Amino acid sequence: MDNGKLTLAYPVIVEGKYDKIRLSNIIDTQIIVTDGFGIFKKAEKQQLLRKICEKSPVILLCDSDGGGKIIRSHLTGMLPRDRVIQLYIPQIRGKEKRKSAPSAAGLLGVEGMDDSLLRKLFLPYTTENIGSSSSRTENSLTLAELYEHGLAGRDNSQGMRDELCASLGLPSGMSAKALLEALRLLLTHEEYLCAVGKKY
Repeated sequence: MDNGKLTLAYPVIVEGKYDKIRLSNIIDTQIIVTDGFGIFKKAEKQQLLRKICEKSPVILLCDSDGGGKIIRSHLTGMLPRDRVIQLYIPQIRGKEKRKSAPSAAGLLGVEGMDDSLLRKLFLPYTTENIGSSSSRTENSLTLAELYEHGLAGRDNSQGMRDELCASLGLPSGMSAKALLEALRLLLTHEEYLCAVGKKY
């Protein structure tokens, strides 16, 4: 554990940025946001999630309302079922602190769950409990390194990113930030350096 956080063996998929912010206080792992129903139209993110599932199982945690069920169903149909760990929050009536009114269903979402409940949900999937069979990739890659290697902030950076993506089976057109997130999930730092032809 790091500062009381649970270090998870797998990345986690959630619906929105507030879910990600909430879970960042509880768990230490990569947290991927679907942007709610936005995932239906984002072919790039769908391809990225499929690629992540080739490397590691993923944990899926959606709200317990109708919208969350639709997003869960879509992702479950899109990704290999044996690579998706389904976690569920209970249906608890209430309103998140940041909102002026309850959601349409009147239920708390992931961001409204108690720390103790979230910790209990994720505890079986910590690196400690999963053991050495975990395929979680540790990668300290930074945006500054992408810039250093020409993959960000340069006139031809998009072309270089597309070239790297093609070699790794990732979608073209990724932003520097999106590529950074993908590389951290899919490669070790050493594998990244090899991919861009740098010695380590």
